[in-house]
Amino acid sequence: MTHHPDPLPAEVTVPLRAVAGNPDLALEVVPETVAPDALDRPVRWAHVSELADPAPYLLGSELLLTAGVNLPADAGRYVRRLRDAGVTALGFGLTPTVSETLPRPLRSACARHGLPLLVVPPATPFLAINRAVAVALAEAGQHEQRRLSEAREALTRAASGGLGELVTALAGRLHGWVAMVGPEDVLVAAHHAPHPWPPQVRELLTTLRSGSGIRVATTELPDGTQVVAQPVYPQATAAHLLVLGRPGRFDRGDRSILSVGAALLGLVGRAGSDTAELGAAATALLLGGPAGAALSEVLGADRARIVAGVAHRKGPEALARRPDWLRARLDTPLVQVLPGPRFLAVAGAEPAGLDGLREHGWLAVAGPPAAAGELPTSVPAIELLLARARALDRAVVAEPEASGFDELVPPAAGSAYAARLLAPLRELDRAPGRELVTTLRTWLAQHGGWDRTAAELGVHRNSVRHRIGQAERALGMDLADPETRMRLWFALRWA
Repeated sequence: MTHHPDPLPAEVTVPLRAVAGNPDLALEVVPETVAPDALDRPVRWAHVSELADPAPYLLGSELLLTAGVNLPADAGRYVRRLRDAGVTALGFGLTPTVSETLPRPLRSACARHGLPLLVVPPATPFLAINRAVAVALAEAGQHEQRRLSEAREALTRAASGGLGELVTALAGRLHGWVAMVGPEDVLVAAHHAPHPWPPQVRELLTTLRSGSGIRVATTELPDGTQVVAQPVYPQATAAHLLVLGRPGRFDRGDRSILSVGAALLGLVGRAGSDTAELGAAATALLLGGPAGAALSEVLGADRARIVAGVAHRKGPEALARRPDWLRARLDTPLVQVLPGPRFLAVAGAEPAGLDGLREHGWLAVAGPPAAAGELPTSVPAIELLLARARALDRAVVAEPEASGFDELVPPAAGSAYAARLLAPLRELDRAPGRELVTTLRTWLAQHGGWDRTAAELGVHRNSVRHRIGQAERALGMDLADPETRMRLWFALRWA
């Protein structure tokens, strides 16, 4: 089976014509062995081998040099093995001691199997070819770095002008047409892209959407146009795809520029979408529109959860405290970072990634799902969920059915009961340094553990004992009674 090795990830190559056309080397190209595009094939290195079968030791894309010292009698098999190994071209060196002329069987075999053949004159040592290829590769690498740097700068500048300007700039850099498509393959932004899509492009997009992870798909149109498509970043999902087409093939540098464009399109597209959705939602609310419609405009759903987070252990690093970092992790633009540090957010009914926040210094919880107008009623439960999360040392998500219990007690009745039961503690908390309600909530969440409560509050365990004793006397209750603890827990929930 024919094997064409994939290029090395970090390689730089030069076209065969850059070596074959070097006047200092005086190489002769055997015309019948060179296909129309053969001189555009990549060369990653020049390698000398006098083995009868060097194929197992090659990586592909080499310019193989030989003086024919051990050239086998079966030249056809020798050439076929080199071609199947991915060799770009064969250079045969004329030497007085081995072969003063090009062997006819070798010439015929190269023509038959489509392997470009170069004749190296006696005055050109193989070392000179190696050095010329090394110099060409170094120059190509420097040129590629400059090209990528210039492209990044140009595309970053264009990103400030929005999707349309960015797409146009990307098309100019890669000399083709560009389109960003959303769900149902609707054009979000485009520059000279064909419309409607050719069947090959539609099939390409379907294939790409059916996969998973970060991936790239390519196809060729009947007119020879090469088309490449990939998801935009940073989401790297199949919701939005970047499609580019042009007459010539895409090399490694082109794909790097395409990746930069995909990253910027994802960021600009998400930022622009968030801004537009937030603007529309804020306008609707200011003009007296329904909260549910505003929530649906921003999150794409009519139910949501309150998500909250507090510092965990050493707390979040500076990057993890940024609203944009949290927005990306929680997949919502509705994020507020508060002192403490802590954060509040309104996210979708199926929050994801809460456990992943823990390793970045956040301990997060999510309240029960609720309609937009009911979200404020779930705020009191957040503090209890945070206390539970601290006790369990993990993220906590309120189950939807948990809210059904609250329906057994009318909110007004629950609030009145909580206010009446906790009134003595509220009165004592007016004095500085008491914090009896907070201490009681934490102590109950820690199942009466003195040391764990002290560690959570950052005080001595004797201070916890003193405060709980004060609360017990003020309430006139026996806190060792589990039913009393239960009533206090629900009072704290309804407060």
